[in-house]
Amino acid sequence: MRIAMLSPIAWRTPPRHYGPWEKIASLLTEALVGLGHDVTLFATGDSITHSTLRAVCTQGYEEDSNIIPKVYECLHISELFDHAEEFDIIHNNFDFLPLTYSGFTNTPVVTTIHGFSSPGILPVYRKYNKKTFYVSISDADRAEGLNYIDTIHHGIDIKEFHFQPDPEDYLLFFGRLHPDKGAKEAIEIARACDRRLIMAGIIQDSVYFNDYIQPFIDDASVVYLGSVGPEKRNKLLGKAYALLHPINFNEPFGLSVIEAMACGTPVIANNRGSMPELIRDNQNGFLVSGTHEAIGAVERIRDIDREFCRRTVMDHFTIDRMVKKYIRVYEQIMETTRREDHRPWGFYQILSDENAVKNKKIVVYPGKRISLQRHRYRDEHWYIVSGKGLWTLGDKTVPVTAGQSVDIPRKSIHRIENSGQDNLVFMEIQTGDYFGEDDIERLADDFGRI
Repeated sequence: MRIAMLSPIAWRTPPRHYGPWEKIASLLTEALVGLGHDVTLFATGDSITHSTLRAVCTQGYEEDSNIIPKVYECLHISELFDHAEEFDIIHNNFDFLPLTYSGFTNTPVVTTIHGFSSPGILPVYRKYNKKTFYVSISDADRAEGLNYIDTIHHGIDIKEFHFQPDPEDYLLFFGRLHPDKGAKEAIEIARACDRRLIMAGIIQDSVYFNDYIQPFIDDASVVYLGSVGPEKRNKLLGKAYALLHPINFNEPFGLSVIEAMACGTPVIANNRGSMPELIRDNQNGFLVSGTHEAIGAVERIRDIDREFCRRTVMDHFTIDRMVKKYIRVYEQIMETTRREDHRPWGFYQILSDENAVKNKKIVVYPGKRISLQRHRYRDEHWYIVSGKGLWTLGDKTVPVTAGQSVDIPRKSIHRIENSGQDNLVFMEIQTGDYFGEDDIERLADDFGRI
């Protein structure tokens, strides 16, 4: 399966610190590559991947103020759709803008909706409803009126998170410092419980941080570490007595919630958005209705089985589980949008189709070749546009490059193979009595289609 994975370009894929959409795009890409799929990742130029990387933006615009976001977002998305016909499916992790390009290709597009930043973006999703495919990341984050092919919860690489059976006594806030995430409320909870609070995450609202967070940071009772890398994250999450997640919005998912539980750390979260899908109340944490209930829940954390917290993640929120569900979605989409113009060796585009002549543009992928074949009712003329290959006509095989052409009389045995590193593109002009695909007699084939 040839998959185009479109990641955002705010941050590197995978991100160095913050960047949940980029993180999921990375986890999914690497898992698909590990299963043998041919994935091309469209992301920033400094991204790290075992897939084929295509980039027009050297690094994330949140990390380089010289990059104009809208300019490079347009260049980034159009780079994929300029090559859309090369793929079996396009997986969009870039929100709503790529949907506006989807009408220019026959390649099916599936979009993981990582959340709705505003009700104002819904008209775009509604316009392309039933024309593309949508995956929600939680049942709670579904918009009324949209058709979803599935809900697929995020998964994490469980090996990156070490189980810690013996925590320390601090509480942890791990996330964006923003009113939505409840950083101020986390401080209130910790102070009321007389427990040390460690905070980690990017400052996304500097006014909020200066007014409500900074005055309480004393490096003793409240410690702010900034953004932390994977090693520090693993230790912070694992050694915490509990993760405080007093969100003030309907969160679509919550990666830090399952990352904490993967380490064995229970979570106290406001009962909003997707939280009931992640947290089993009184089993791996507590769902509360506000600060007062959260304060009471802190004293009950000792009753939570930390091993059960990790088991929850292993059973429901691993990358293996996530990627299997996405593959089923890809297969379902490809079955319902089966494309007659795609082949295991590449694809073709019909440029004109008249009674006496038919013109095709044909693309053969590197290392692939069409079947050894002949036709009864048509003659063909091939002209190489780009790439290099080997063509067989009768008992002769000849190397070819751009600018060369050959005539193929009806009933003659022929084949073409891509021997280069890039796509082999050629024009095929058919003349004769009948141009149907059933006028192909395959004598040998790499894909078992004789």
